[in-house]
Amino acid sequence: MPLTFDPVKSAPPVAPKPERLGVGWRIALVSLVALVSLVGAAAVTAGVIINGYIASAPPMPSREALWTLRRSPGMTFLDRNGTQIATRGAKYGAAVKLAELPAYVPKAFLAAEDRRFYQHGPVDVAAIARAAWTNFRAHRSAQGASTLTQQLARTLFLTRDPSLKRKVQEAYLAWELEQAMSKDEVLELYLNRTYFGDGAYGLDAASLTYFGKPASQLTLAEAATLAGLPNAPSRLALTNDMPDALARGHRILETMRAERWIDDGALTAALAEVPTLAPAHAGEGDEAYVLDQAAAQAAQLAGGAAPDLVVRTTIDPALQTAATNIVRDVVLREGSHRAVSQGALVSLAPDGAILAMVGGVDHDKSPFNRVVQARRQPGSAFKAFVYGAAVERGATARDVWEDAPISYGDWNPENYGGGYAGKVTLQEALARSLNTVSVRLTLSVGPASVADFARRLGLSDIPANPGPSIALGAYEVSPLELAGGYQVFQDGGGRTTPYLISEVRSTRGDVLWSHEQSAPTPVLDPLYATRMVGLLKGVIQFGTGVPANIGRPAAGKTGTSQNWRDAWFAGFTPDVLTVVWVGNDDGAPMAHVTGGQLPAEIWKKFMLVAEKKLPVRDFPWLVPEPNPPAPITVVDQTPYEDQPPDMEGDSGAAGAMAAADADDQNDDDATGPPAYYDPRNRQPPSSPYGREDEGPLPPIPPPNPYLRGPPPGYDDPPDDASQQKAQGGPQMPADADPHYRY
Repeated sequence: MPLTFDPVKSAPPVAPKPERLGVGWRIALVSLVALVSLVGAAAVTAGVIINGYIASAPPMPSREALWTLRRSPGMTFLDRNGTQIATRGAKYGAAVKLAELPAYVPKAFLAAEDRRFYQHGPVDVAAIARAAWTNFRAHRSAQGASTLTQQLARTLFLTRDPSLKRKVQEAYLAWELEQAMSKDEVLELYLNRTYFGDGAYGLDAASLTYFGKPASQLTLAEAATLAGLPNAPSRLALTNDMPDALARGHRILETMRAERWIDDGALTAALAEVPTLAPAHAGEGDEAYVLDQAAAQAAQLAGGAAPDLVVRTTIDPALQTAATNIVRDVVLREGSHRAVSQGALVSLAPDGAILAMVGGVDHDKSPFNRVVQARRQPGSAFKAFVYGAAVERGATARDVWEDAPISYGDWNPENYGGGYAGKVTLQEALARSLNTVSVRLTLSVGPASVADFARRLGLSDIPANPGPSIALGAYEVSPLELAGGYQVFQDGGGRTTPYLISEVRSTRGDVLWSHEQSAPTPVLDPLYATRMVGLLKGVIQFGTGVPANIGRPAAGKTGTSQNWRDAWFAGFTPDVLTVVWVGNDDGAPMAHVTGGQLPAEIWKKFMLVAEKKLPVRDFPWLVPEPNPPAPITVVDQTPYEDQPPDMEGDSGAAGAMAAADADDQNDDDATGPPAYYDPRNRQPPSSPYGREDEGPLPPIPPPNPYLRGPPPGYDDPPDDASQQKAQGGPQMPADADPHYRY
C-alpha cells in the first residue's frame, strides 16, 4: 500500500547535533595522523634498508685480514742465491706506522681528505649537510662528504658505484671499522691500502716508486704531492701528469697552513720545492724472458693459493747478464751482413736447473721466447740421437762406414757440395757431420728406433714413425727440448727435466711448492753415454765444432738446417750445458751462417764466462771400455763446416764427380761397417736402459752393405701405405722431394 503522511501522528524526536571542533584542533589531529604515517613509513623504509642494503653488505673480516683483503696480486722474483731480481704486478712497500712517519705526513692526507677526522664519527653529518647545500646551490655534485673511514671501507669492500645501496653500505662498514679499530689504526690502514697510481699500493710503495725513498724520509712537499693522488691516482700519477699533481699538492699545503698544522716558513719552503722523481724504471732487461716464463709457471704451480707470491728461480744473475750481452752483441754485429736477426740461448746445470735463458735479442721489441716457444729444425745437431741409437745397438767410434751416394726412393741426400769422403770411422763421420753416414745409420737401425731413442731422451714431439729424413734433423724441436736431450749424455745416461723455479712461497713465507730433487731417471747405459761423449768430443777437437773449443774437456755438435734457415750449437762440459740458436723468425735463409760460426762463437764466449772459476776436469762418471782399443788416430785435422748443400742445383758437376768417386770406391775391398746384431742370436745388447719399442728388430745389414749401393729394400719407394708405415713413410718434405737436401 502506498505510504501517506498522517498529520494526526506526531513526528519522531530529532537527535541533537554534536558540537563542532575548532579549526586548531582539526589541524593538530591531521598533523598527528600524518606524523604517525611518516614515522611508520620511515620505519618500513628503514626495515627495507636494514634487511636489504645492510644485510647484504660484505662481512667484516678479522683485523689481520684487512691488511691483505682484495689486494691486487703481485710476484717477487729471486735468483738462485735468494736475491731479488724483479717484481711484477702490484707494488707493495713495507707497512708504515704513524709513529715512524714525520708528523706532517699523515696531516697532509687529513688535509686532502678529512680535516675533522678526529672530531667526528665514521660518518660526518655536518659535512653531509654542508655538501648537500653546496650541491643544491650548484645544481650538480660539487662537493663530497665521505669521511676517510668511508673511503677506506669503499677501498676494502665496495666499488665506486654511486648508488644509494653503495652509500648506505659504505656508511655501515665505516661504522663497523671504527667499532673494531681506533682512529690511529684506521688512518694507518688507509695509508697502507690506498692506491697511488703506477702500480703502487700503499704509501711506502708510492714513495719508493716516485721518489726512490721509503715513506719515513718524505719531505713536506713530497708528502703533500702524494696526498693528492688517491683522489685520481691514474690521472694524477706523477709519471703521467706531474704539473696537475703538483698543483693539487700546493692546495693541500695551503689547507695545512689554514689548519695551523704548519707555519709560514714551512709553507714557503714546501711551495718552492719541486719534488724530484726517481729515475724511470728501466724495464726488466736481461731477465724479461725469464720472468715471463717464471710468472706463468708460478701462477700454475701456486694454483691460486695466494695472491702475492715470492718465486725463487734457478737463474744465475751473472750468467744471465753475460748470456744476454753475448747473444745481443754477436747478432747485432753480424746481423746486417749475415742476414740474421735473432738468437736464443739456454744453459743448464747438471741437475736440469736453468742457469740462463735468453729468448731473443730484445724483449721490448719481441717478447716471443724462442727458447721455449720456437720450434725449428735442428739439422745436424740431431745427429747425436742418430748416433746414440746406433751406439746403443753396438756401434763404436772405430767402426768404418762408407760416405757415398745413397737413395731412398726419389730422395738423394748429399753432403755439402756433393763430395764424399769414402771410408770413414764413425768418429770422423760425426766430427765432419757427413750426411750420408747419418742416413745409413738411420736406415740400418730403423727411423722408428731413432725416434724412439730421441723420445726417450726427452724430445717428446718426434713422431713415433718418422720418415728417413729424421737422420738429418728434419723434425722440429725447441732449444730447451734439445738441451734436455743432450743432458742425458752429459749426465751419464740419466734423464732430468729442465726446470726454472725451485720454490714458490707466499709473502708470509708459507711454501706453496718446491722442486723435489731426485736422481736422474736412467734412460741410457752409462757405457753408451761414455761412447757418445767421446764421439761428441771429437766434434770440438777436430770437427765442425773446432771454433767452440774452450781448452778443457767439452763435447758438442753443430747443426745447420736446410737452406741455412737455422744454425745451432749444442754442447756441454761436466758442469754446464748450453744450446745456442740463431736465425730469423720468418724462416728466411741466412747468408750461409752455419752452426760452427755464430752459434759456436756465442757458445764459446758464454762458456768461458761460465767455466772461468771452475776447475778443469773431465766427466767423472765415464765408464772404462771393457776391452779398450788403441786410440784413434785422425789423419785429416782440417776443420770442417757443417753446412747444408747448395739448393740451387741437383746433380750438376758436383754430383757427376761424386758419382765417379763412388764408382772408383766400389772397387775397394774394404771390410765396411759391422753388423749390429749377432746373426746367430738377433738380439740387441742386453741393457736395463733398452728401447721402449718392443716391435720387430730392423733387418740385419749384410756384410759391406753400403759399398755397392744402398741396402736392400731402400732402392724403391714403398708399394703401399702399410710398408710406408713400417719404414717410416714420407712424413716430411725431405722424404718426398728429391731436391730437398741438407
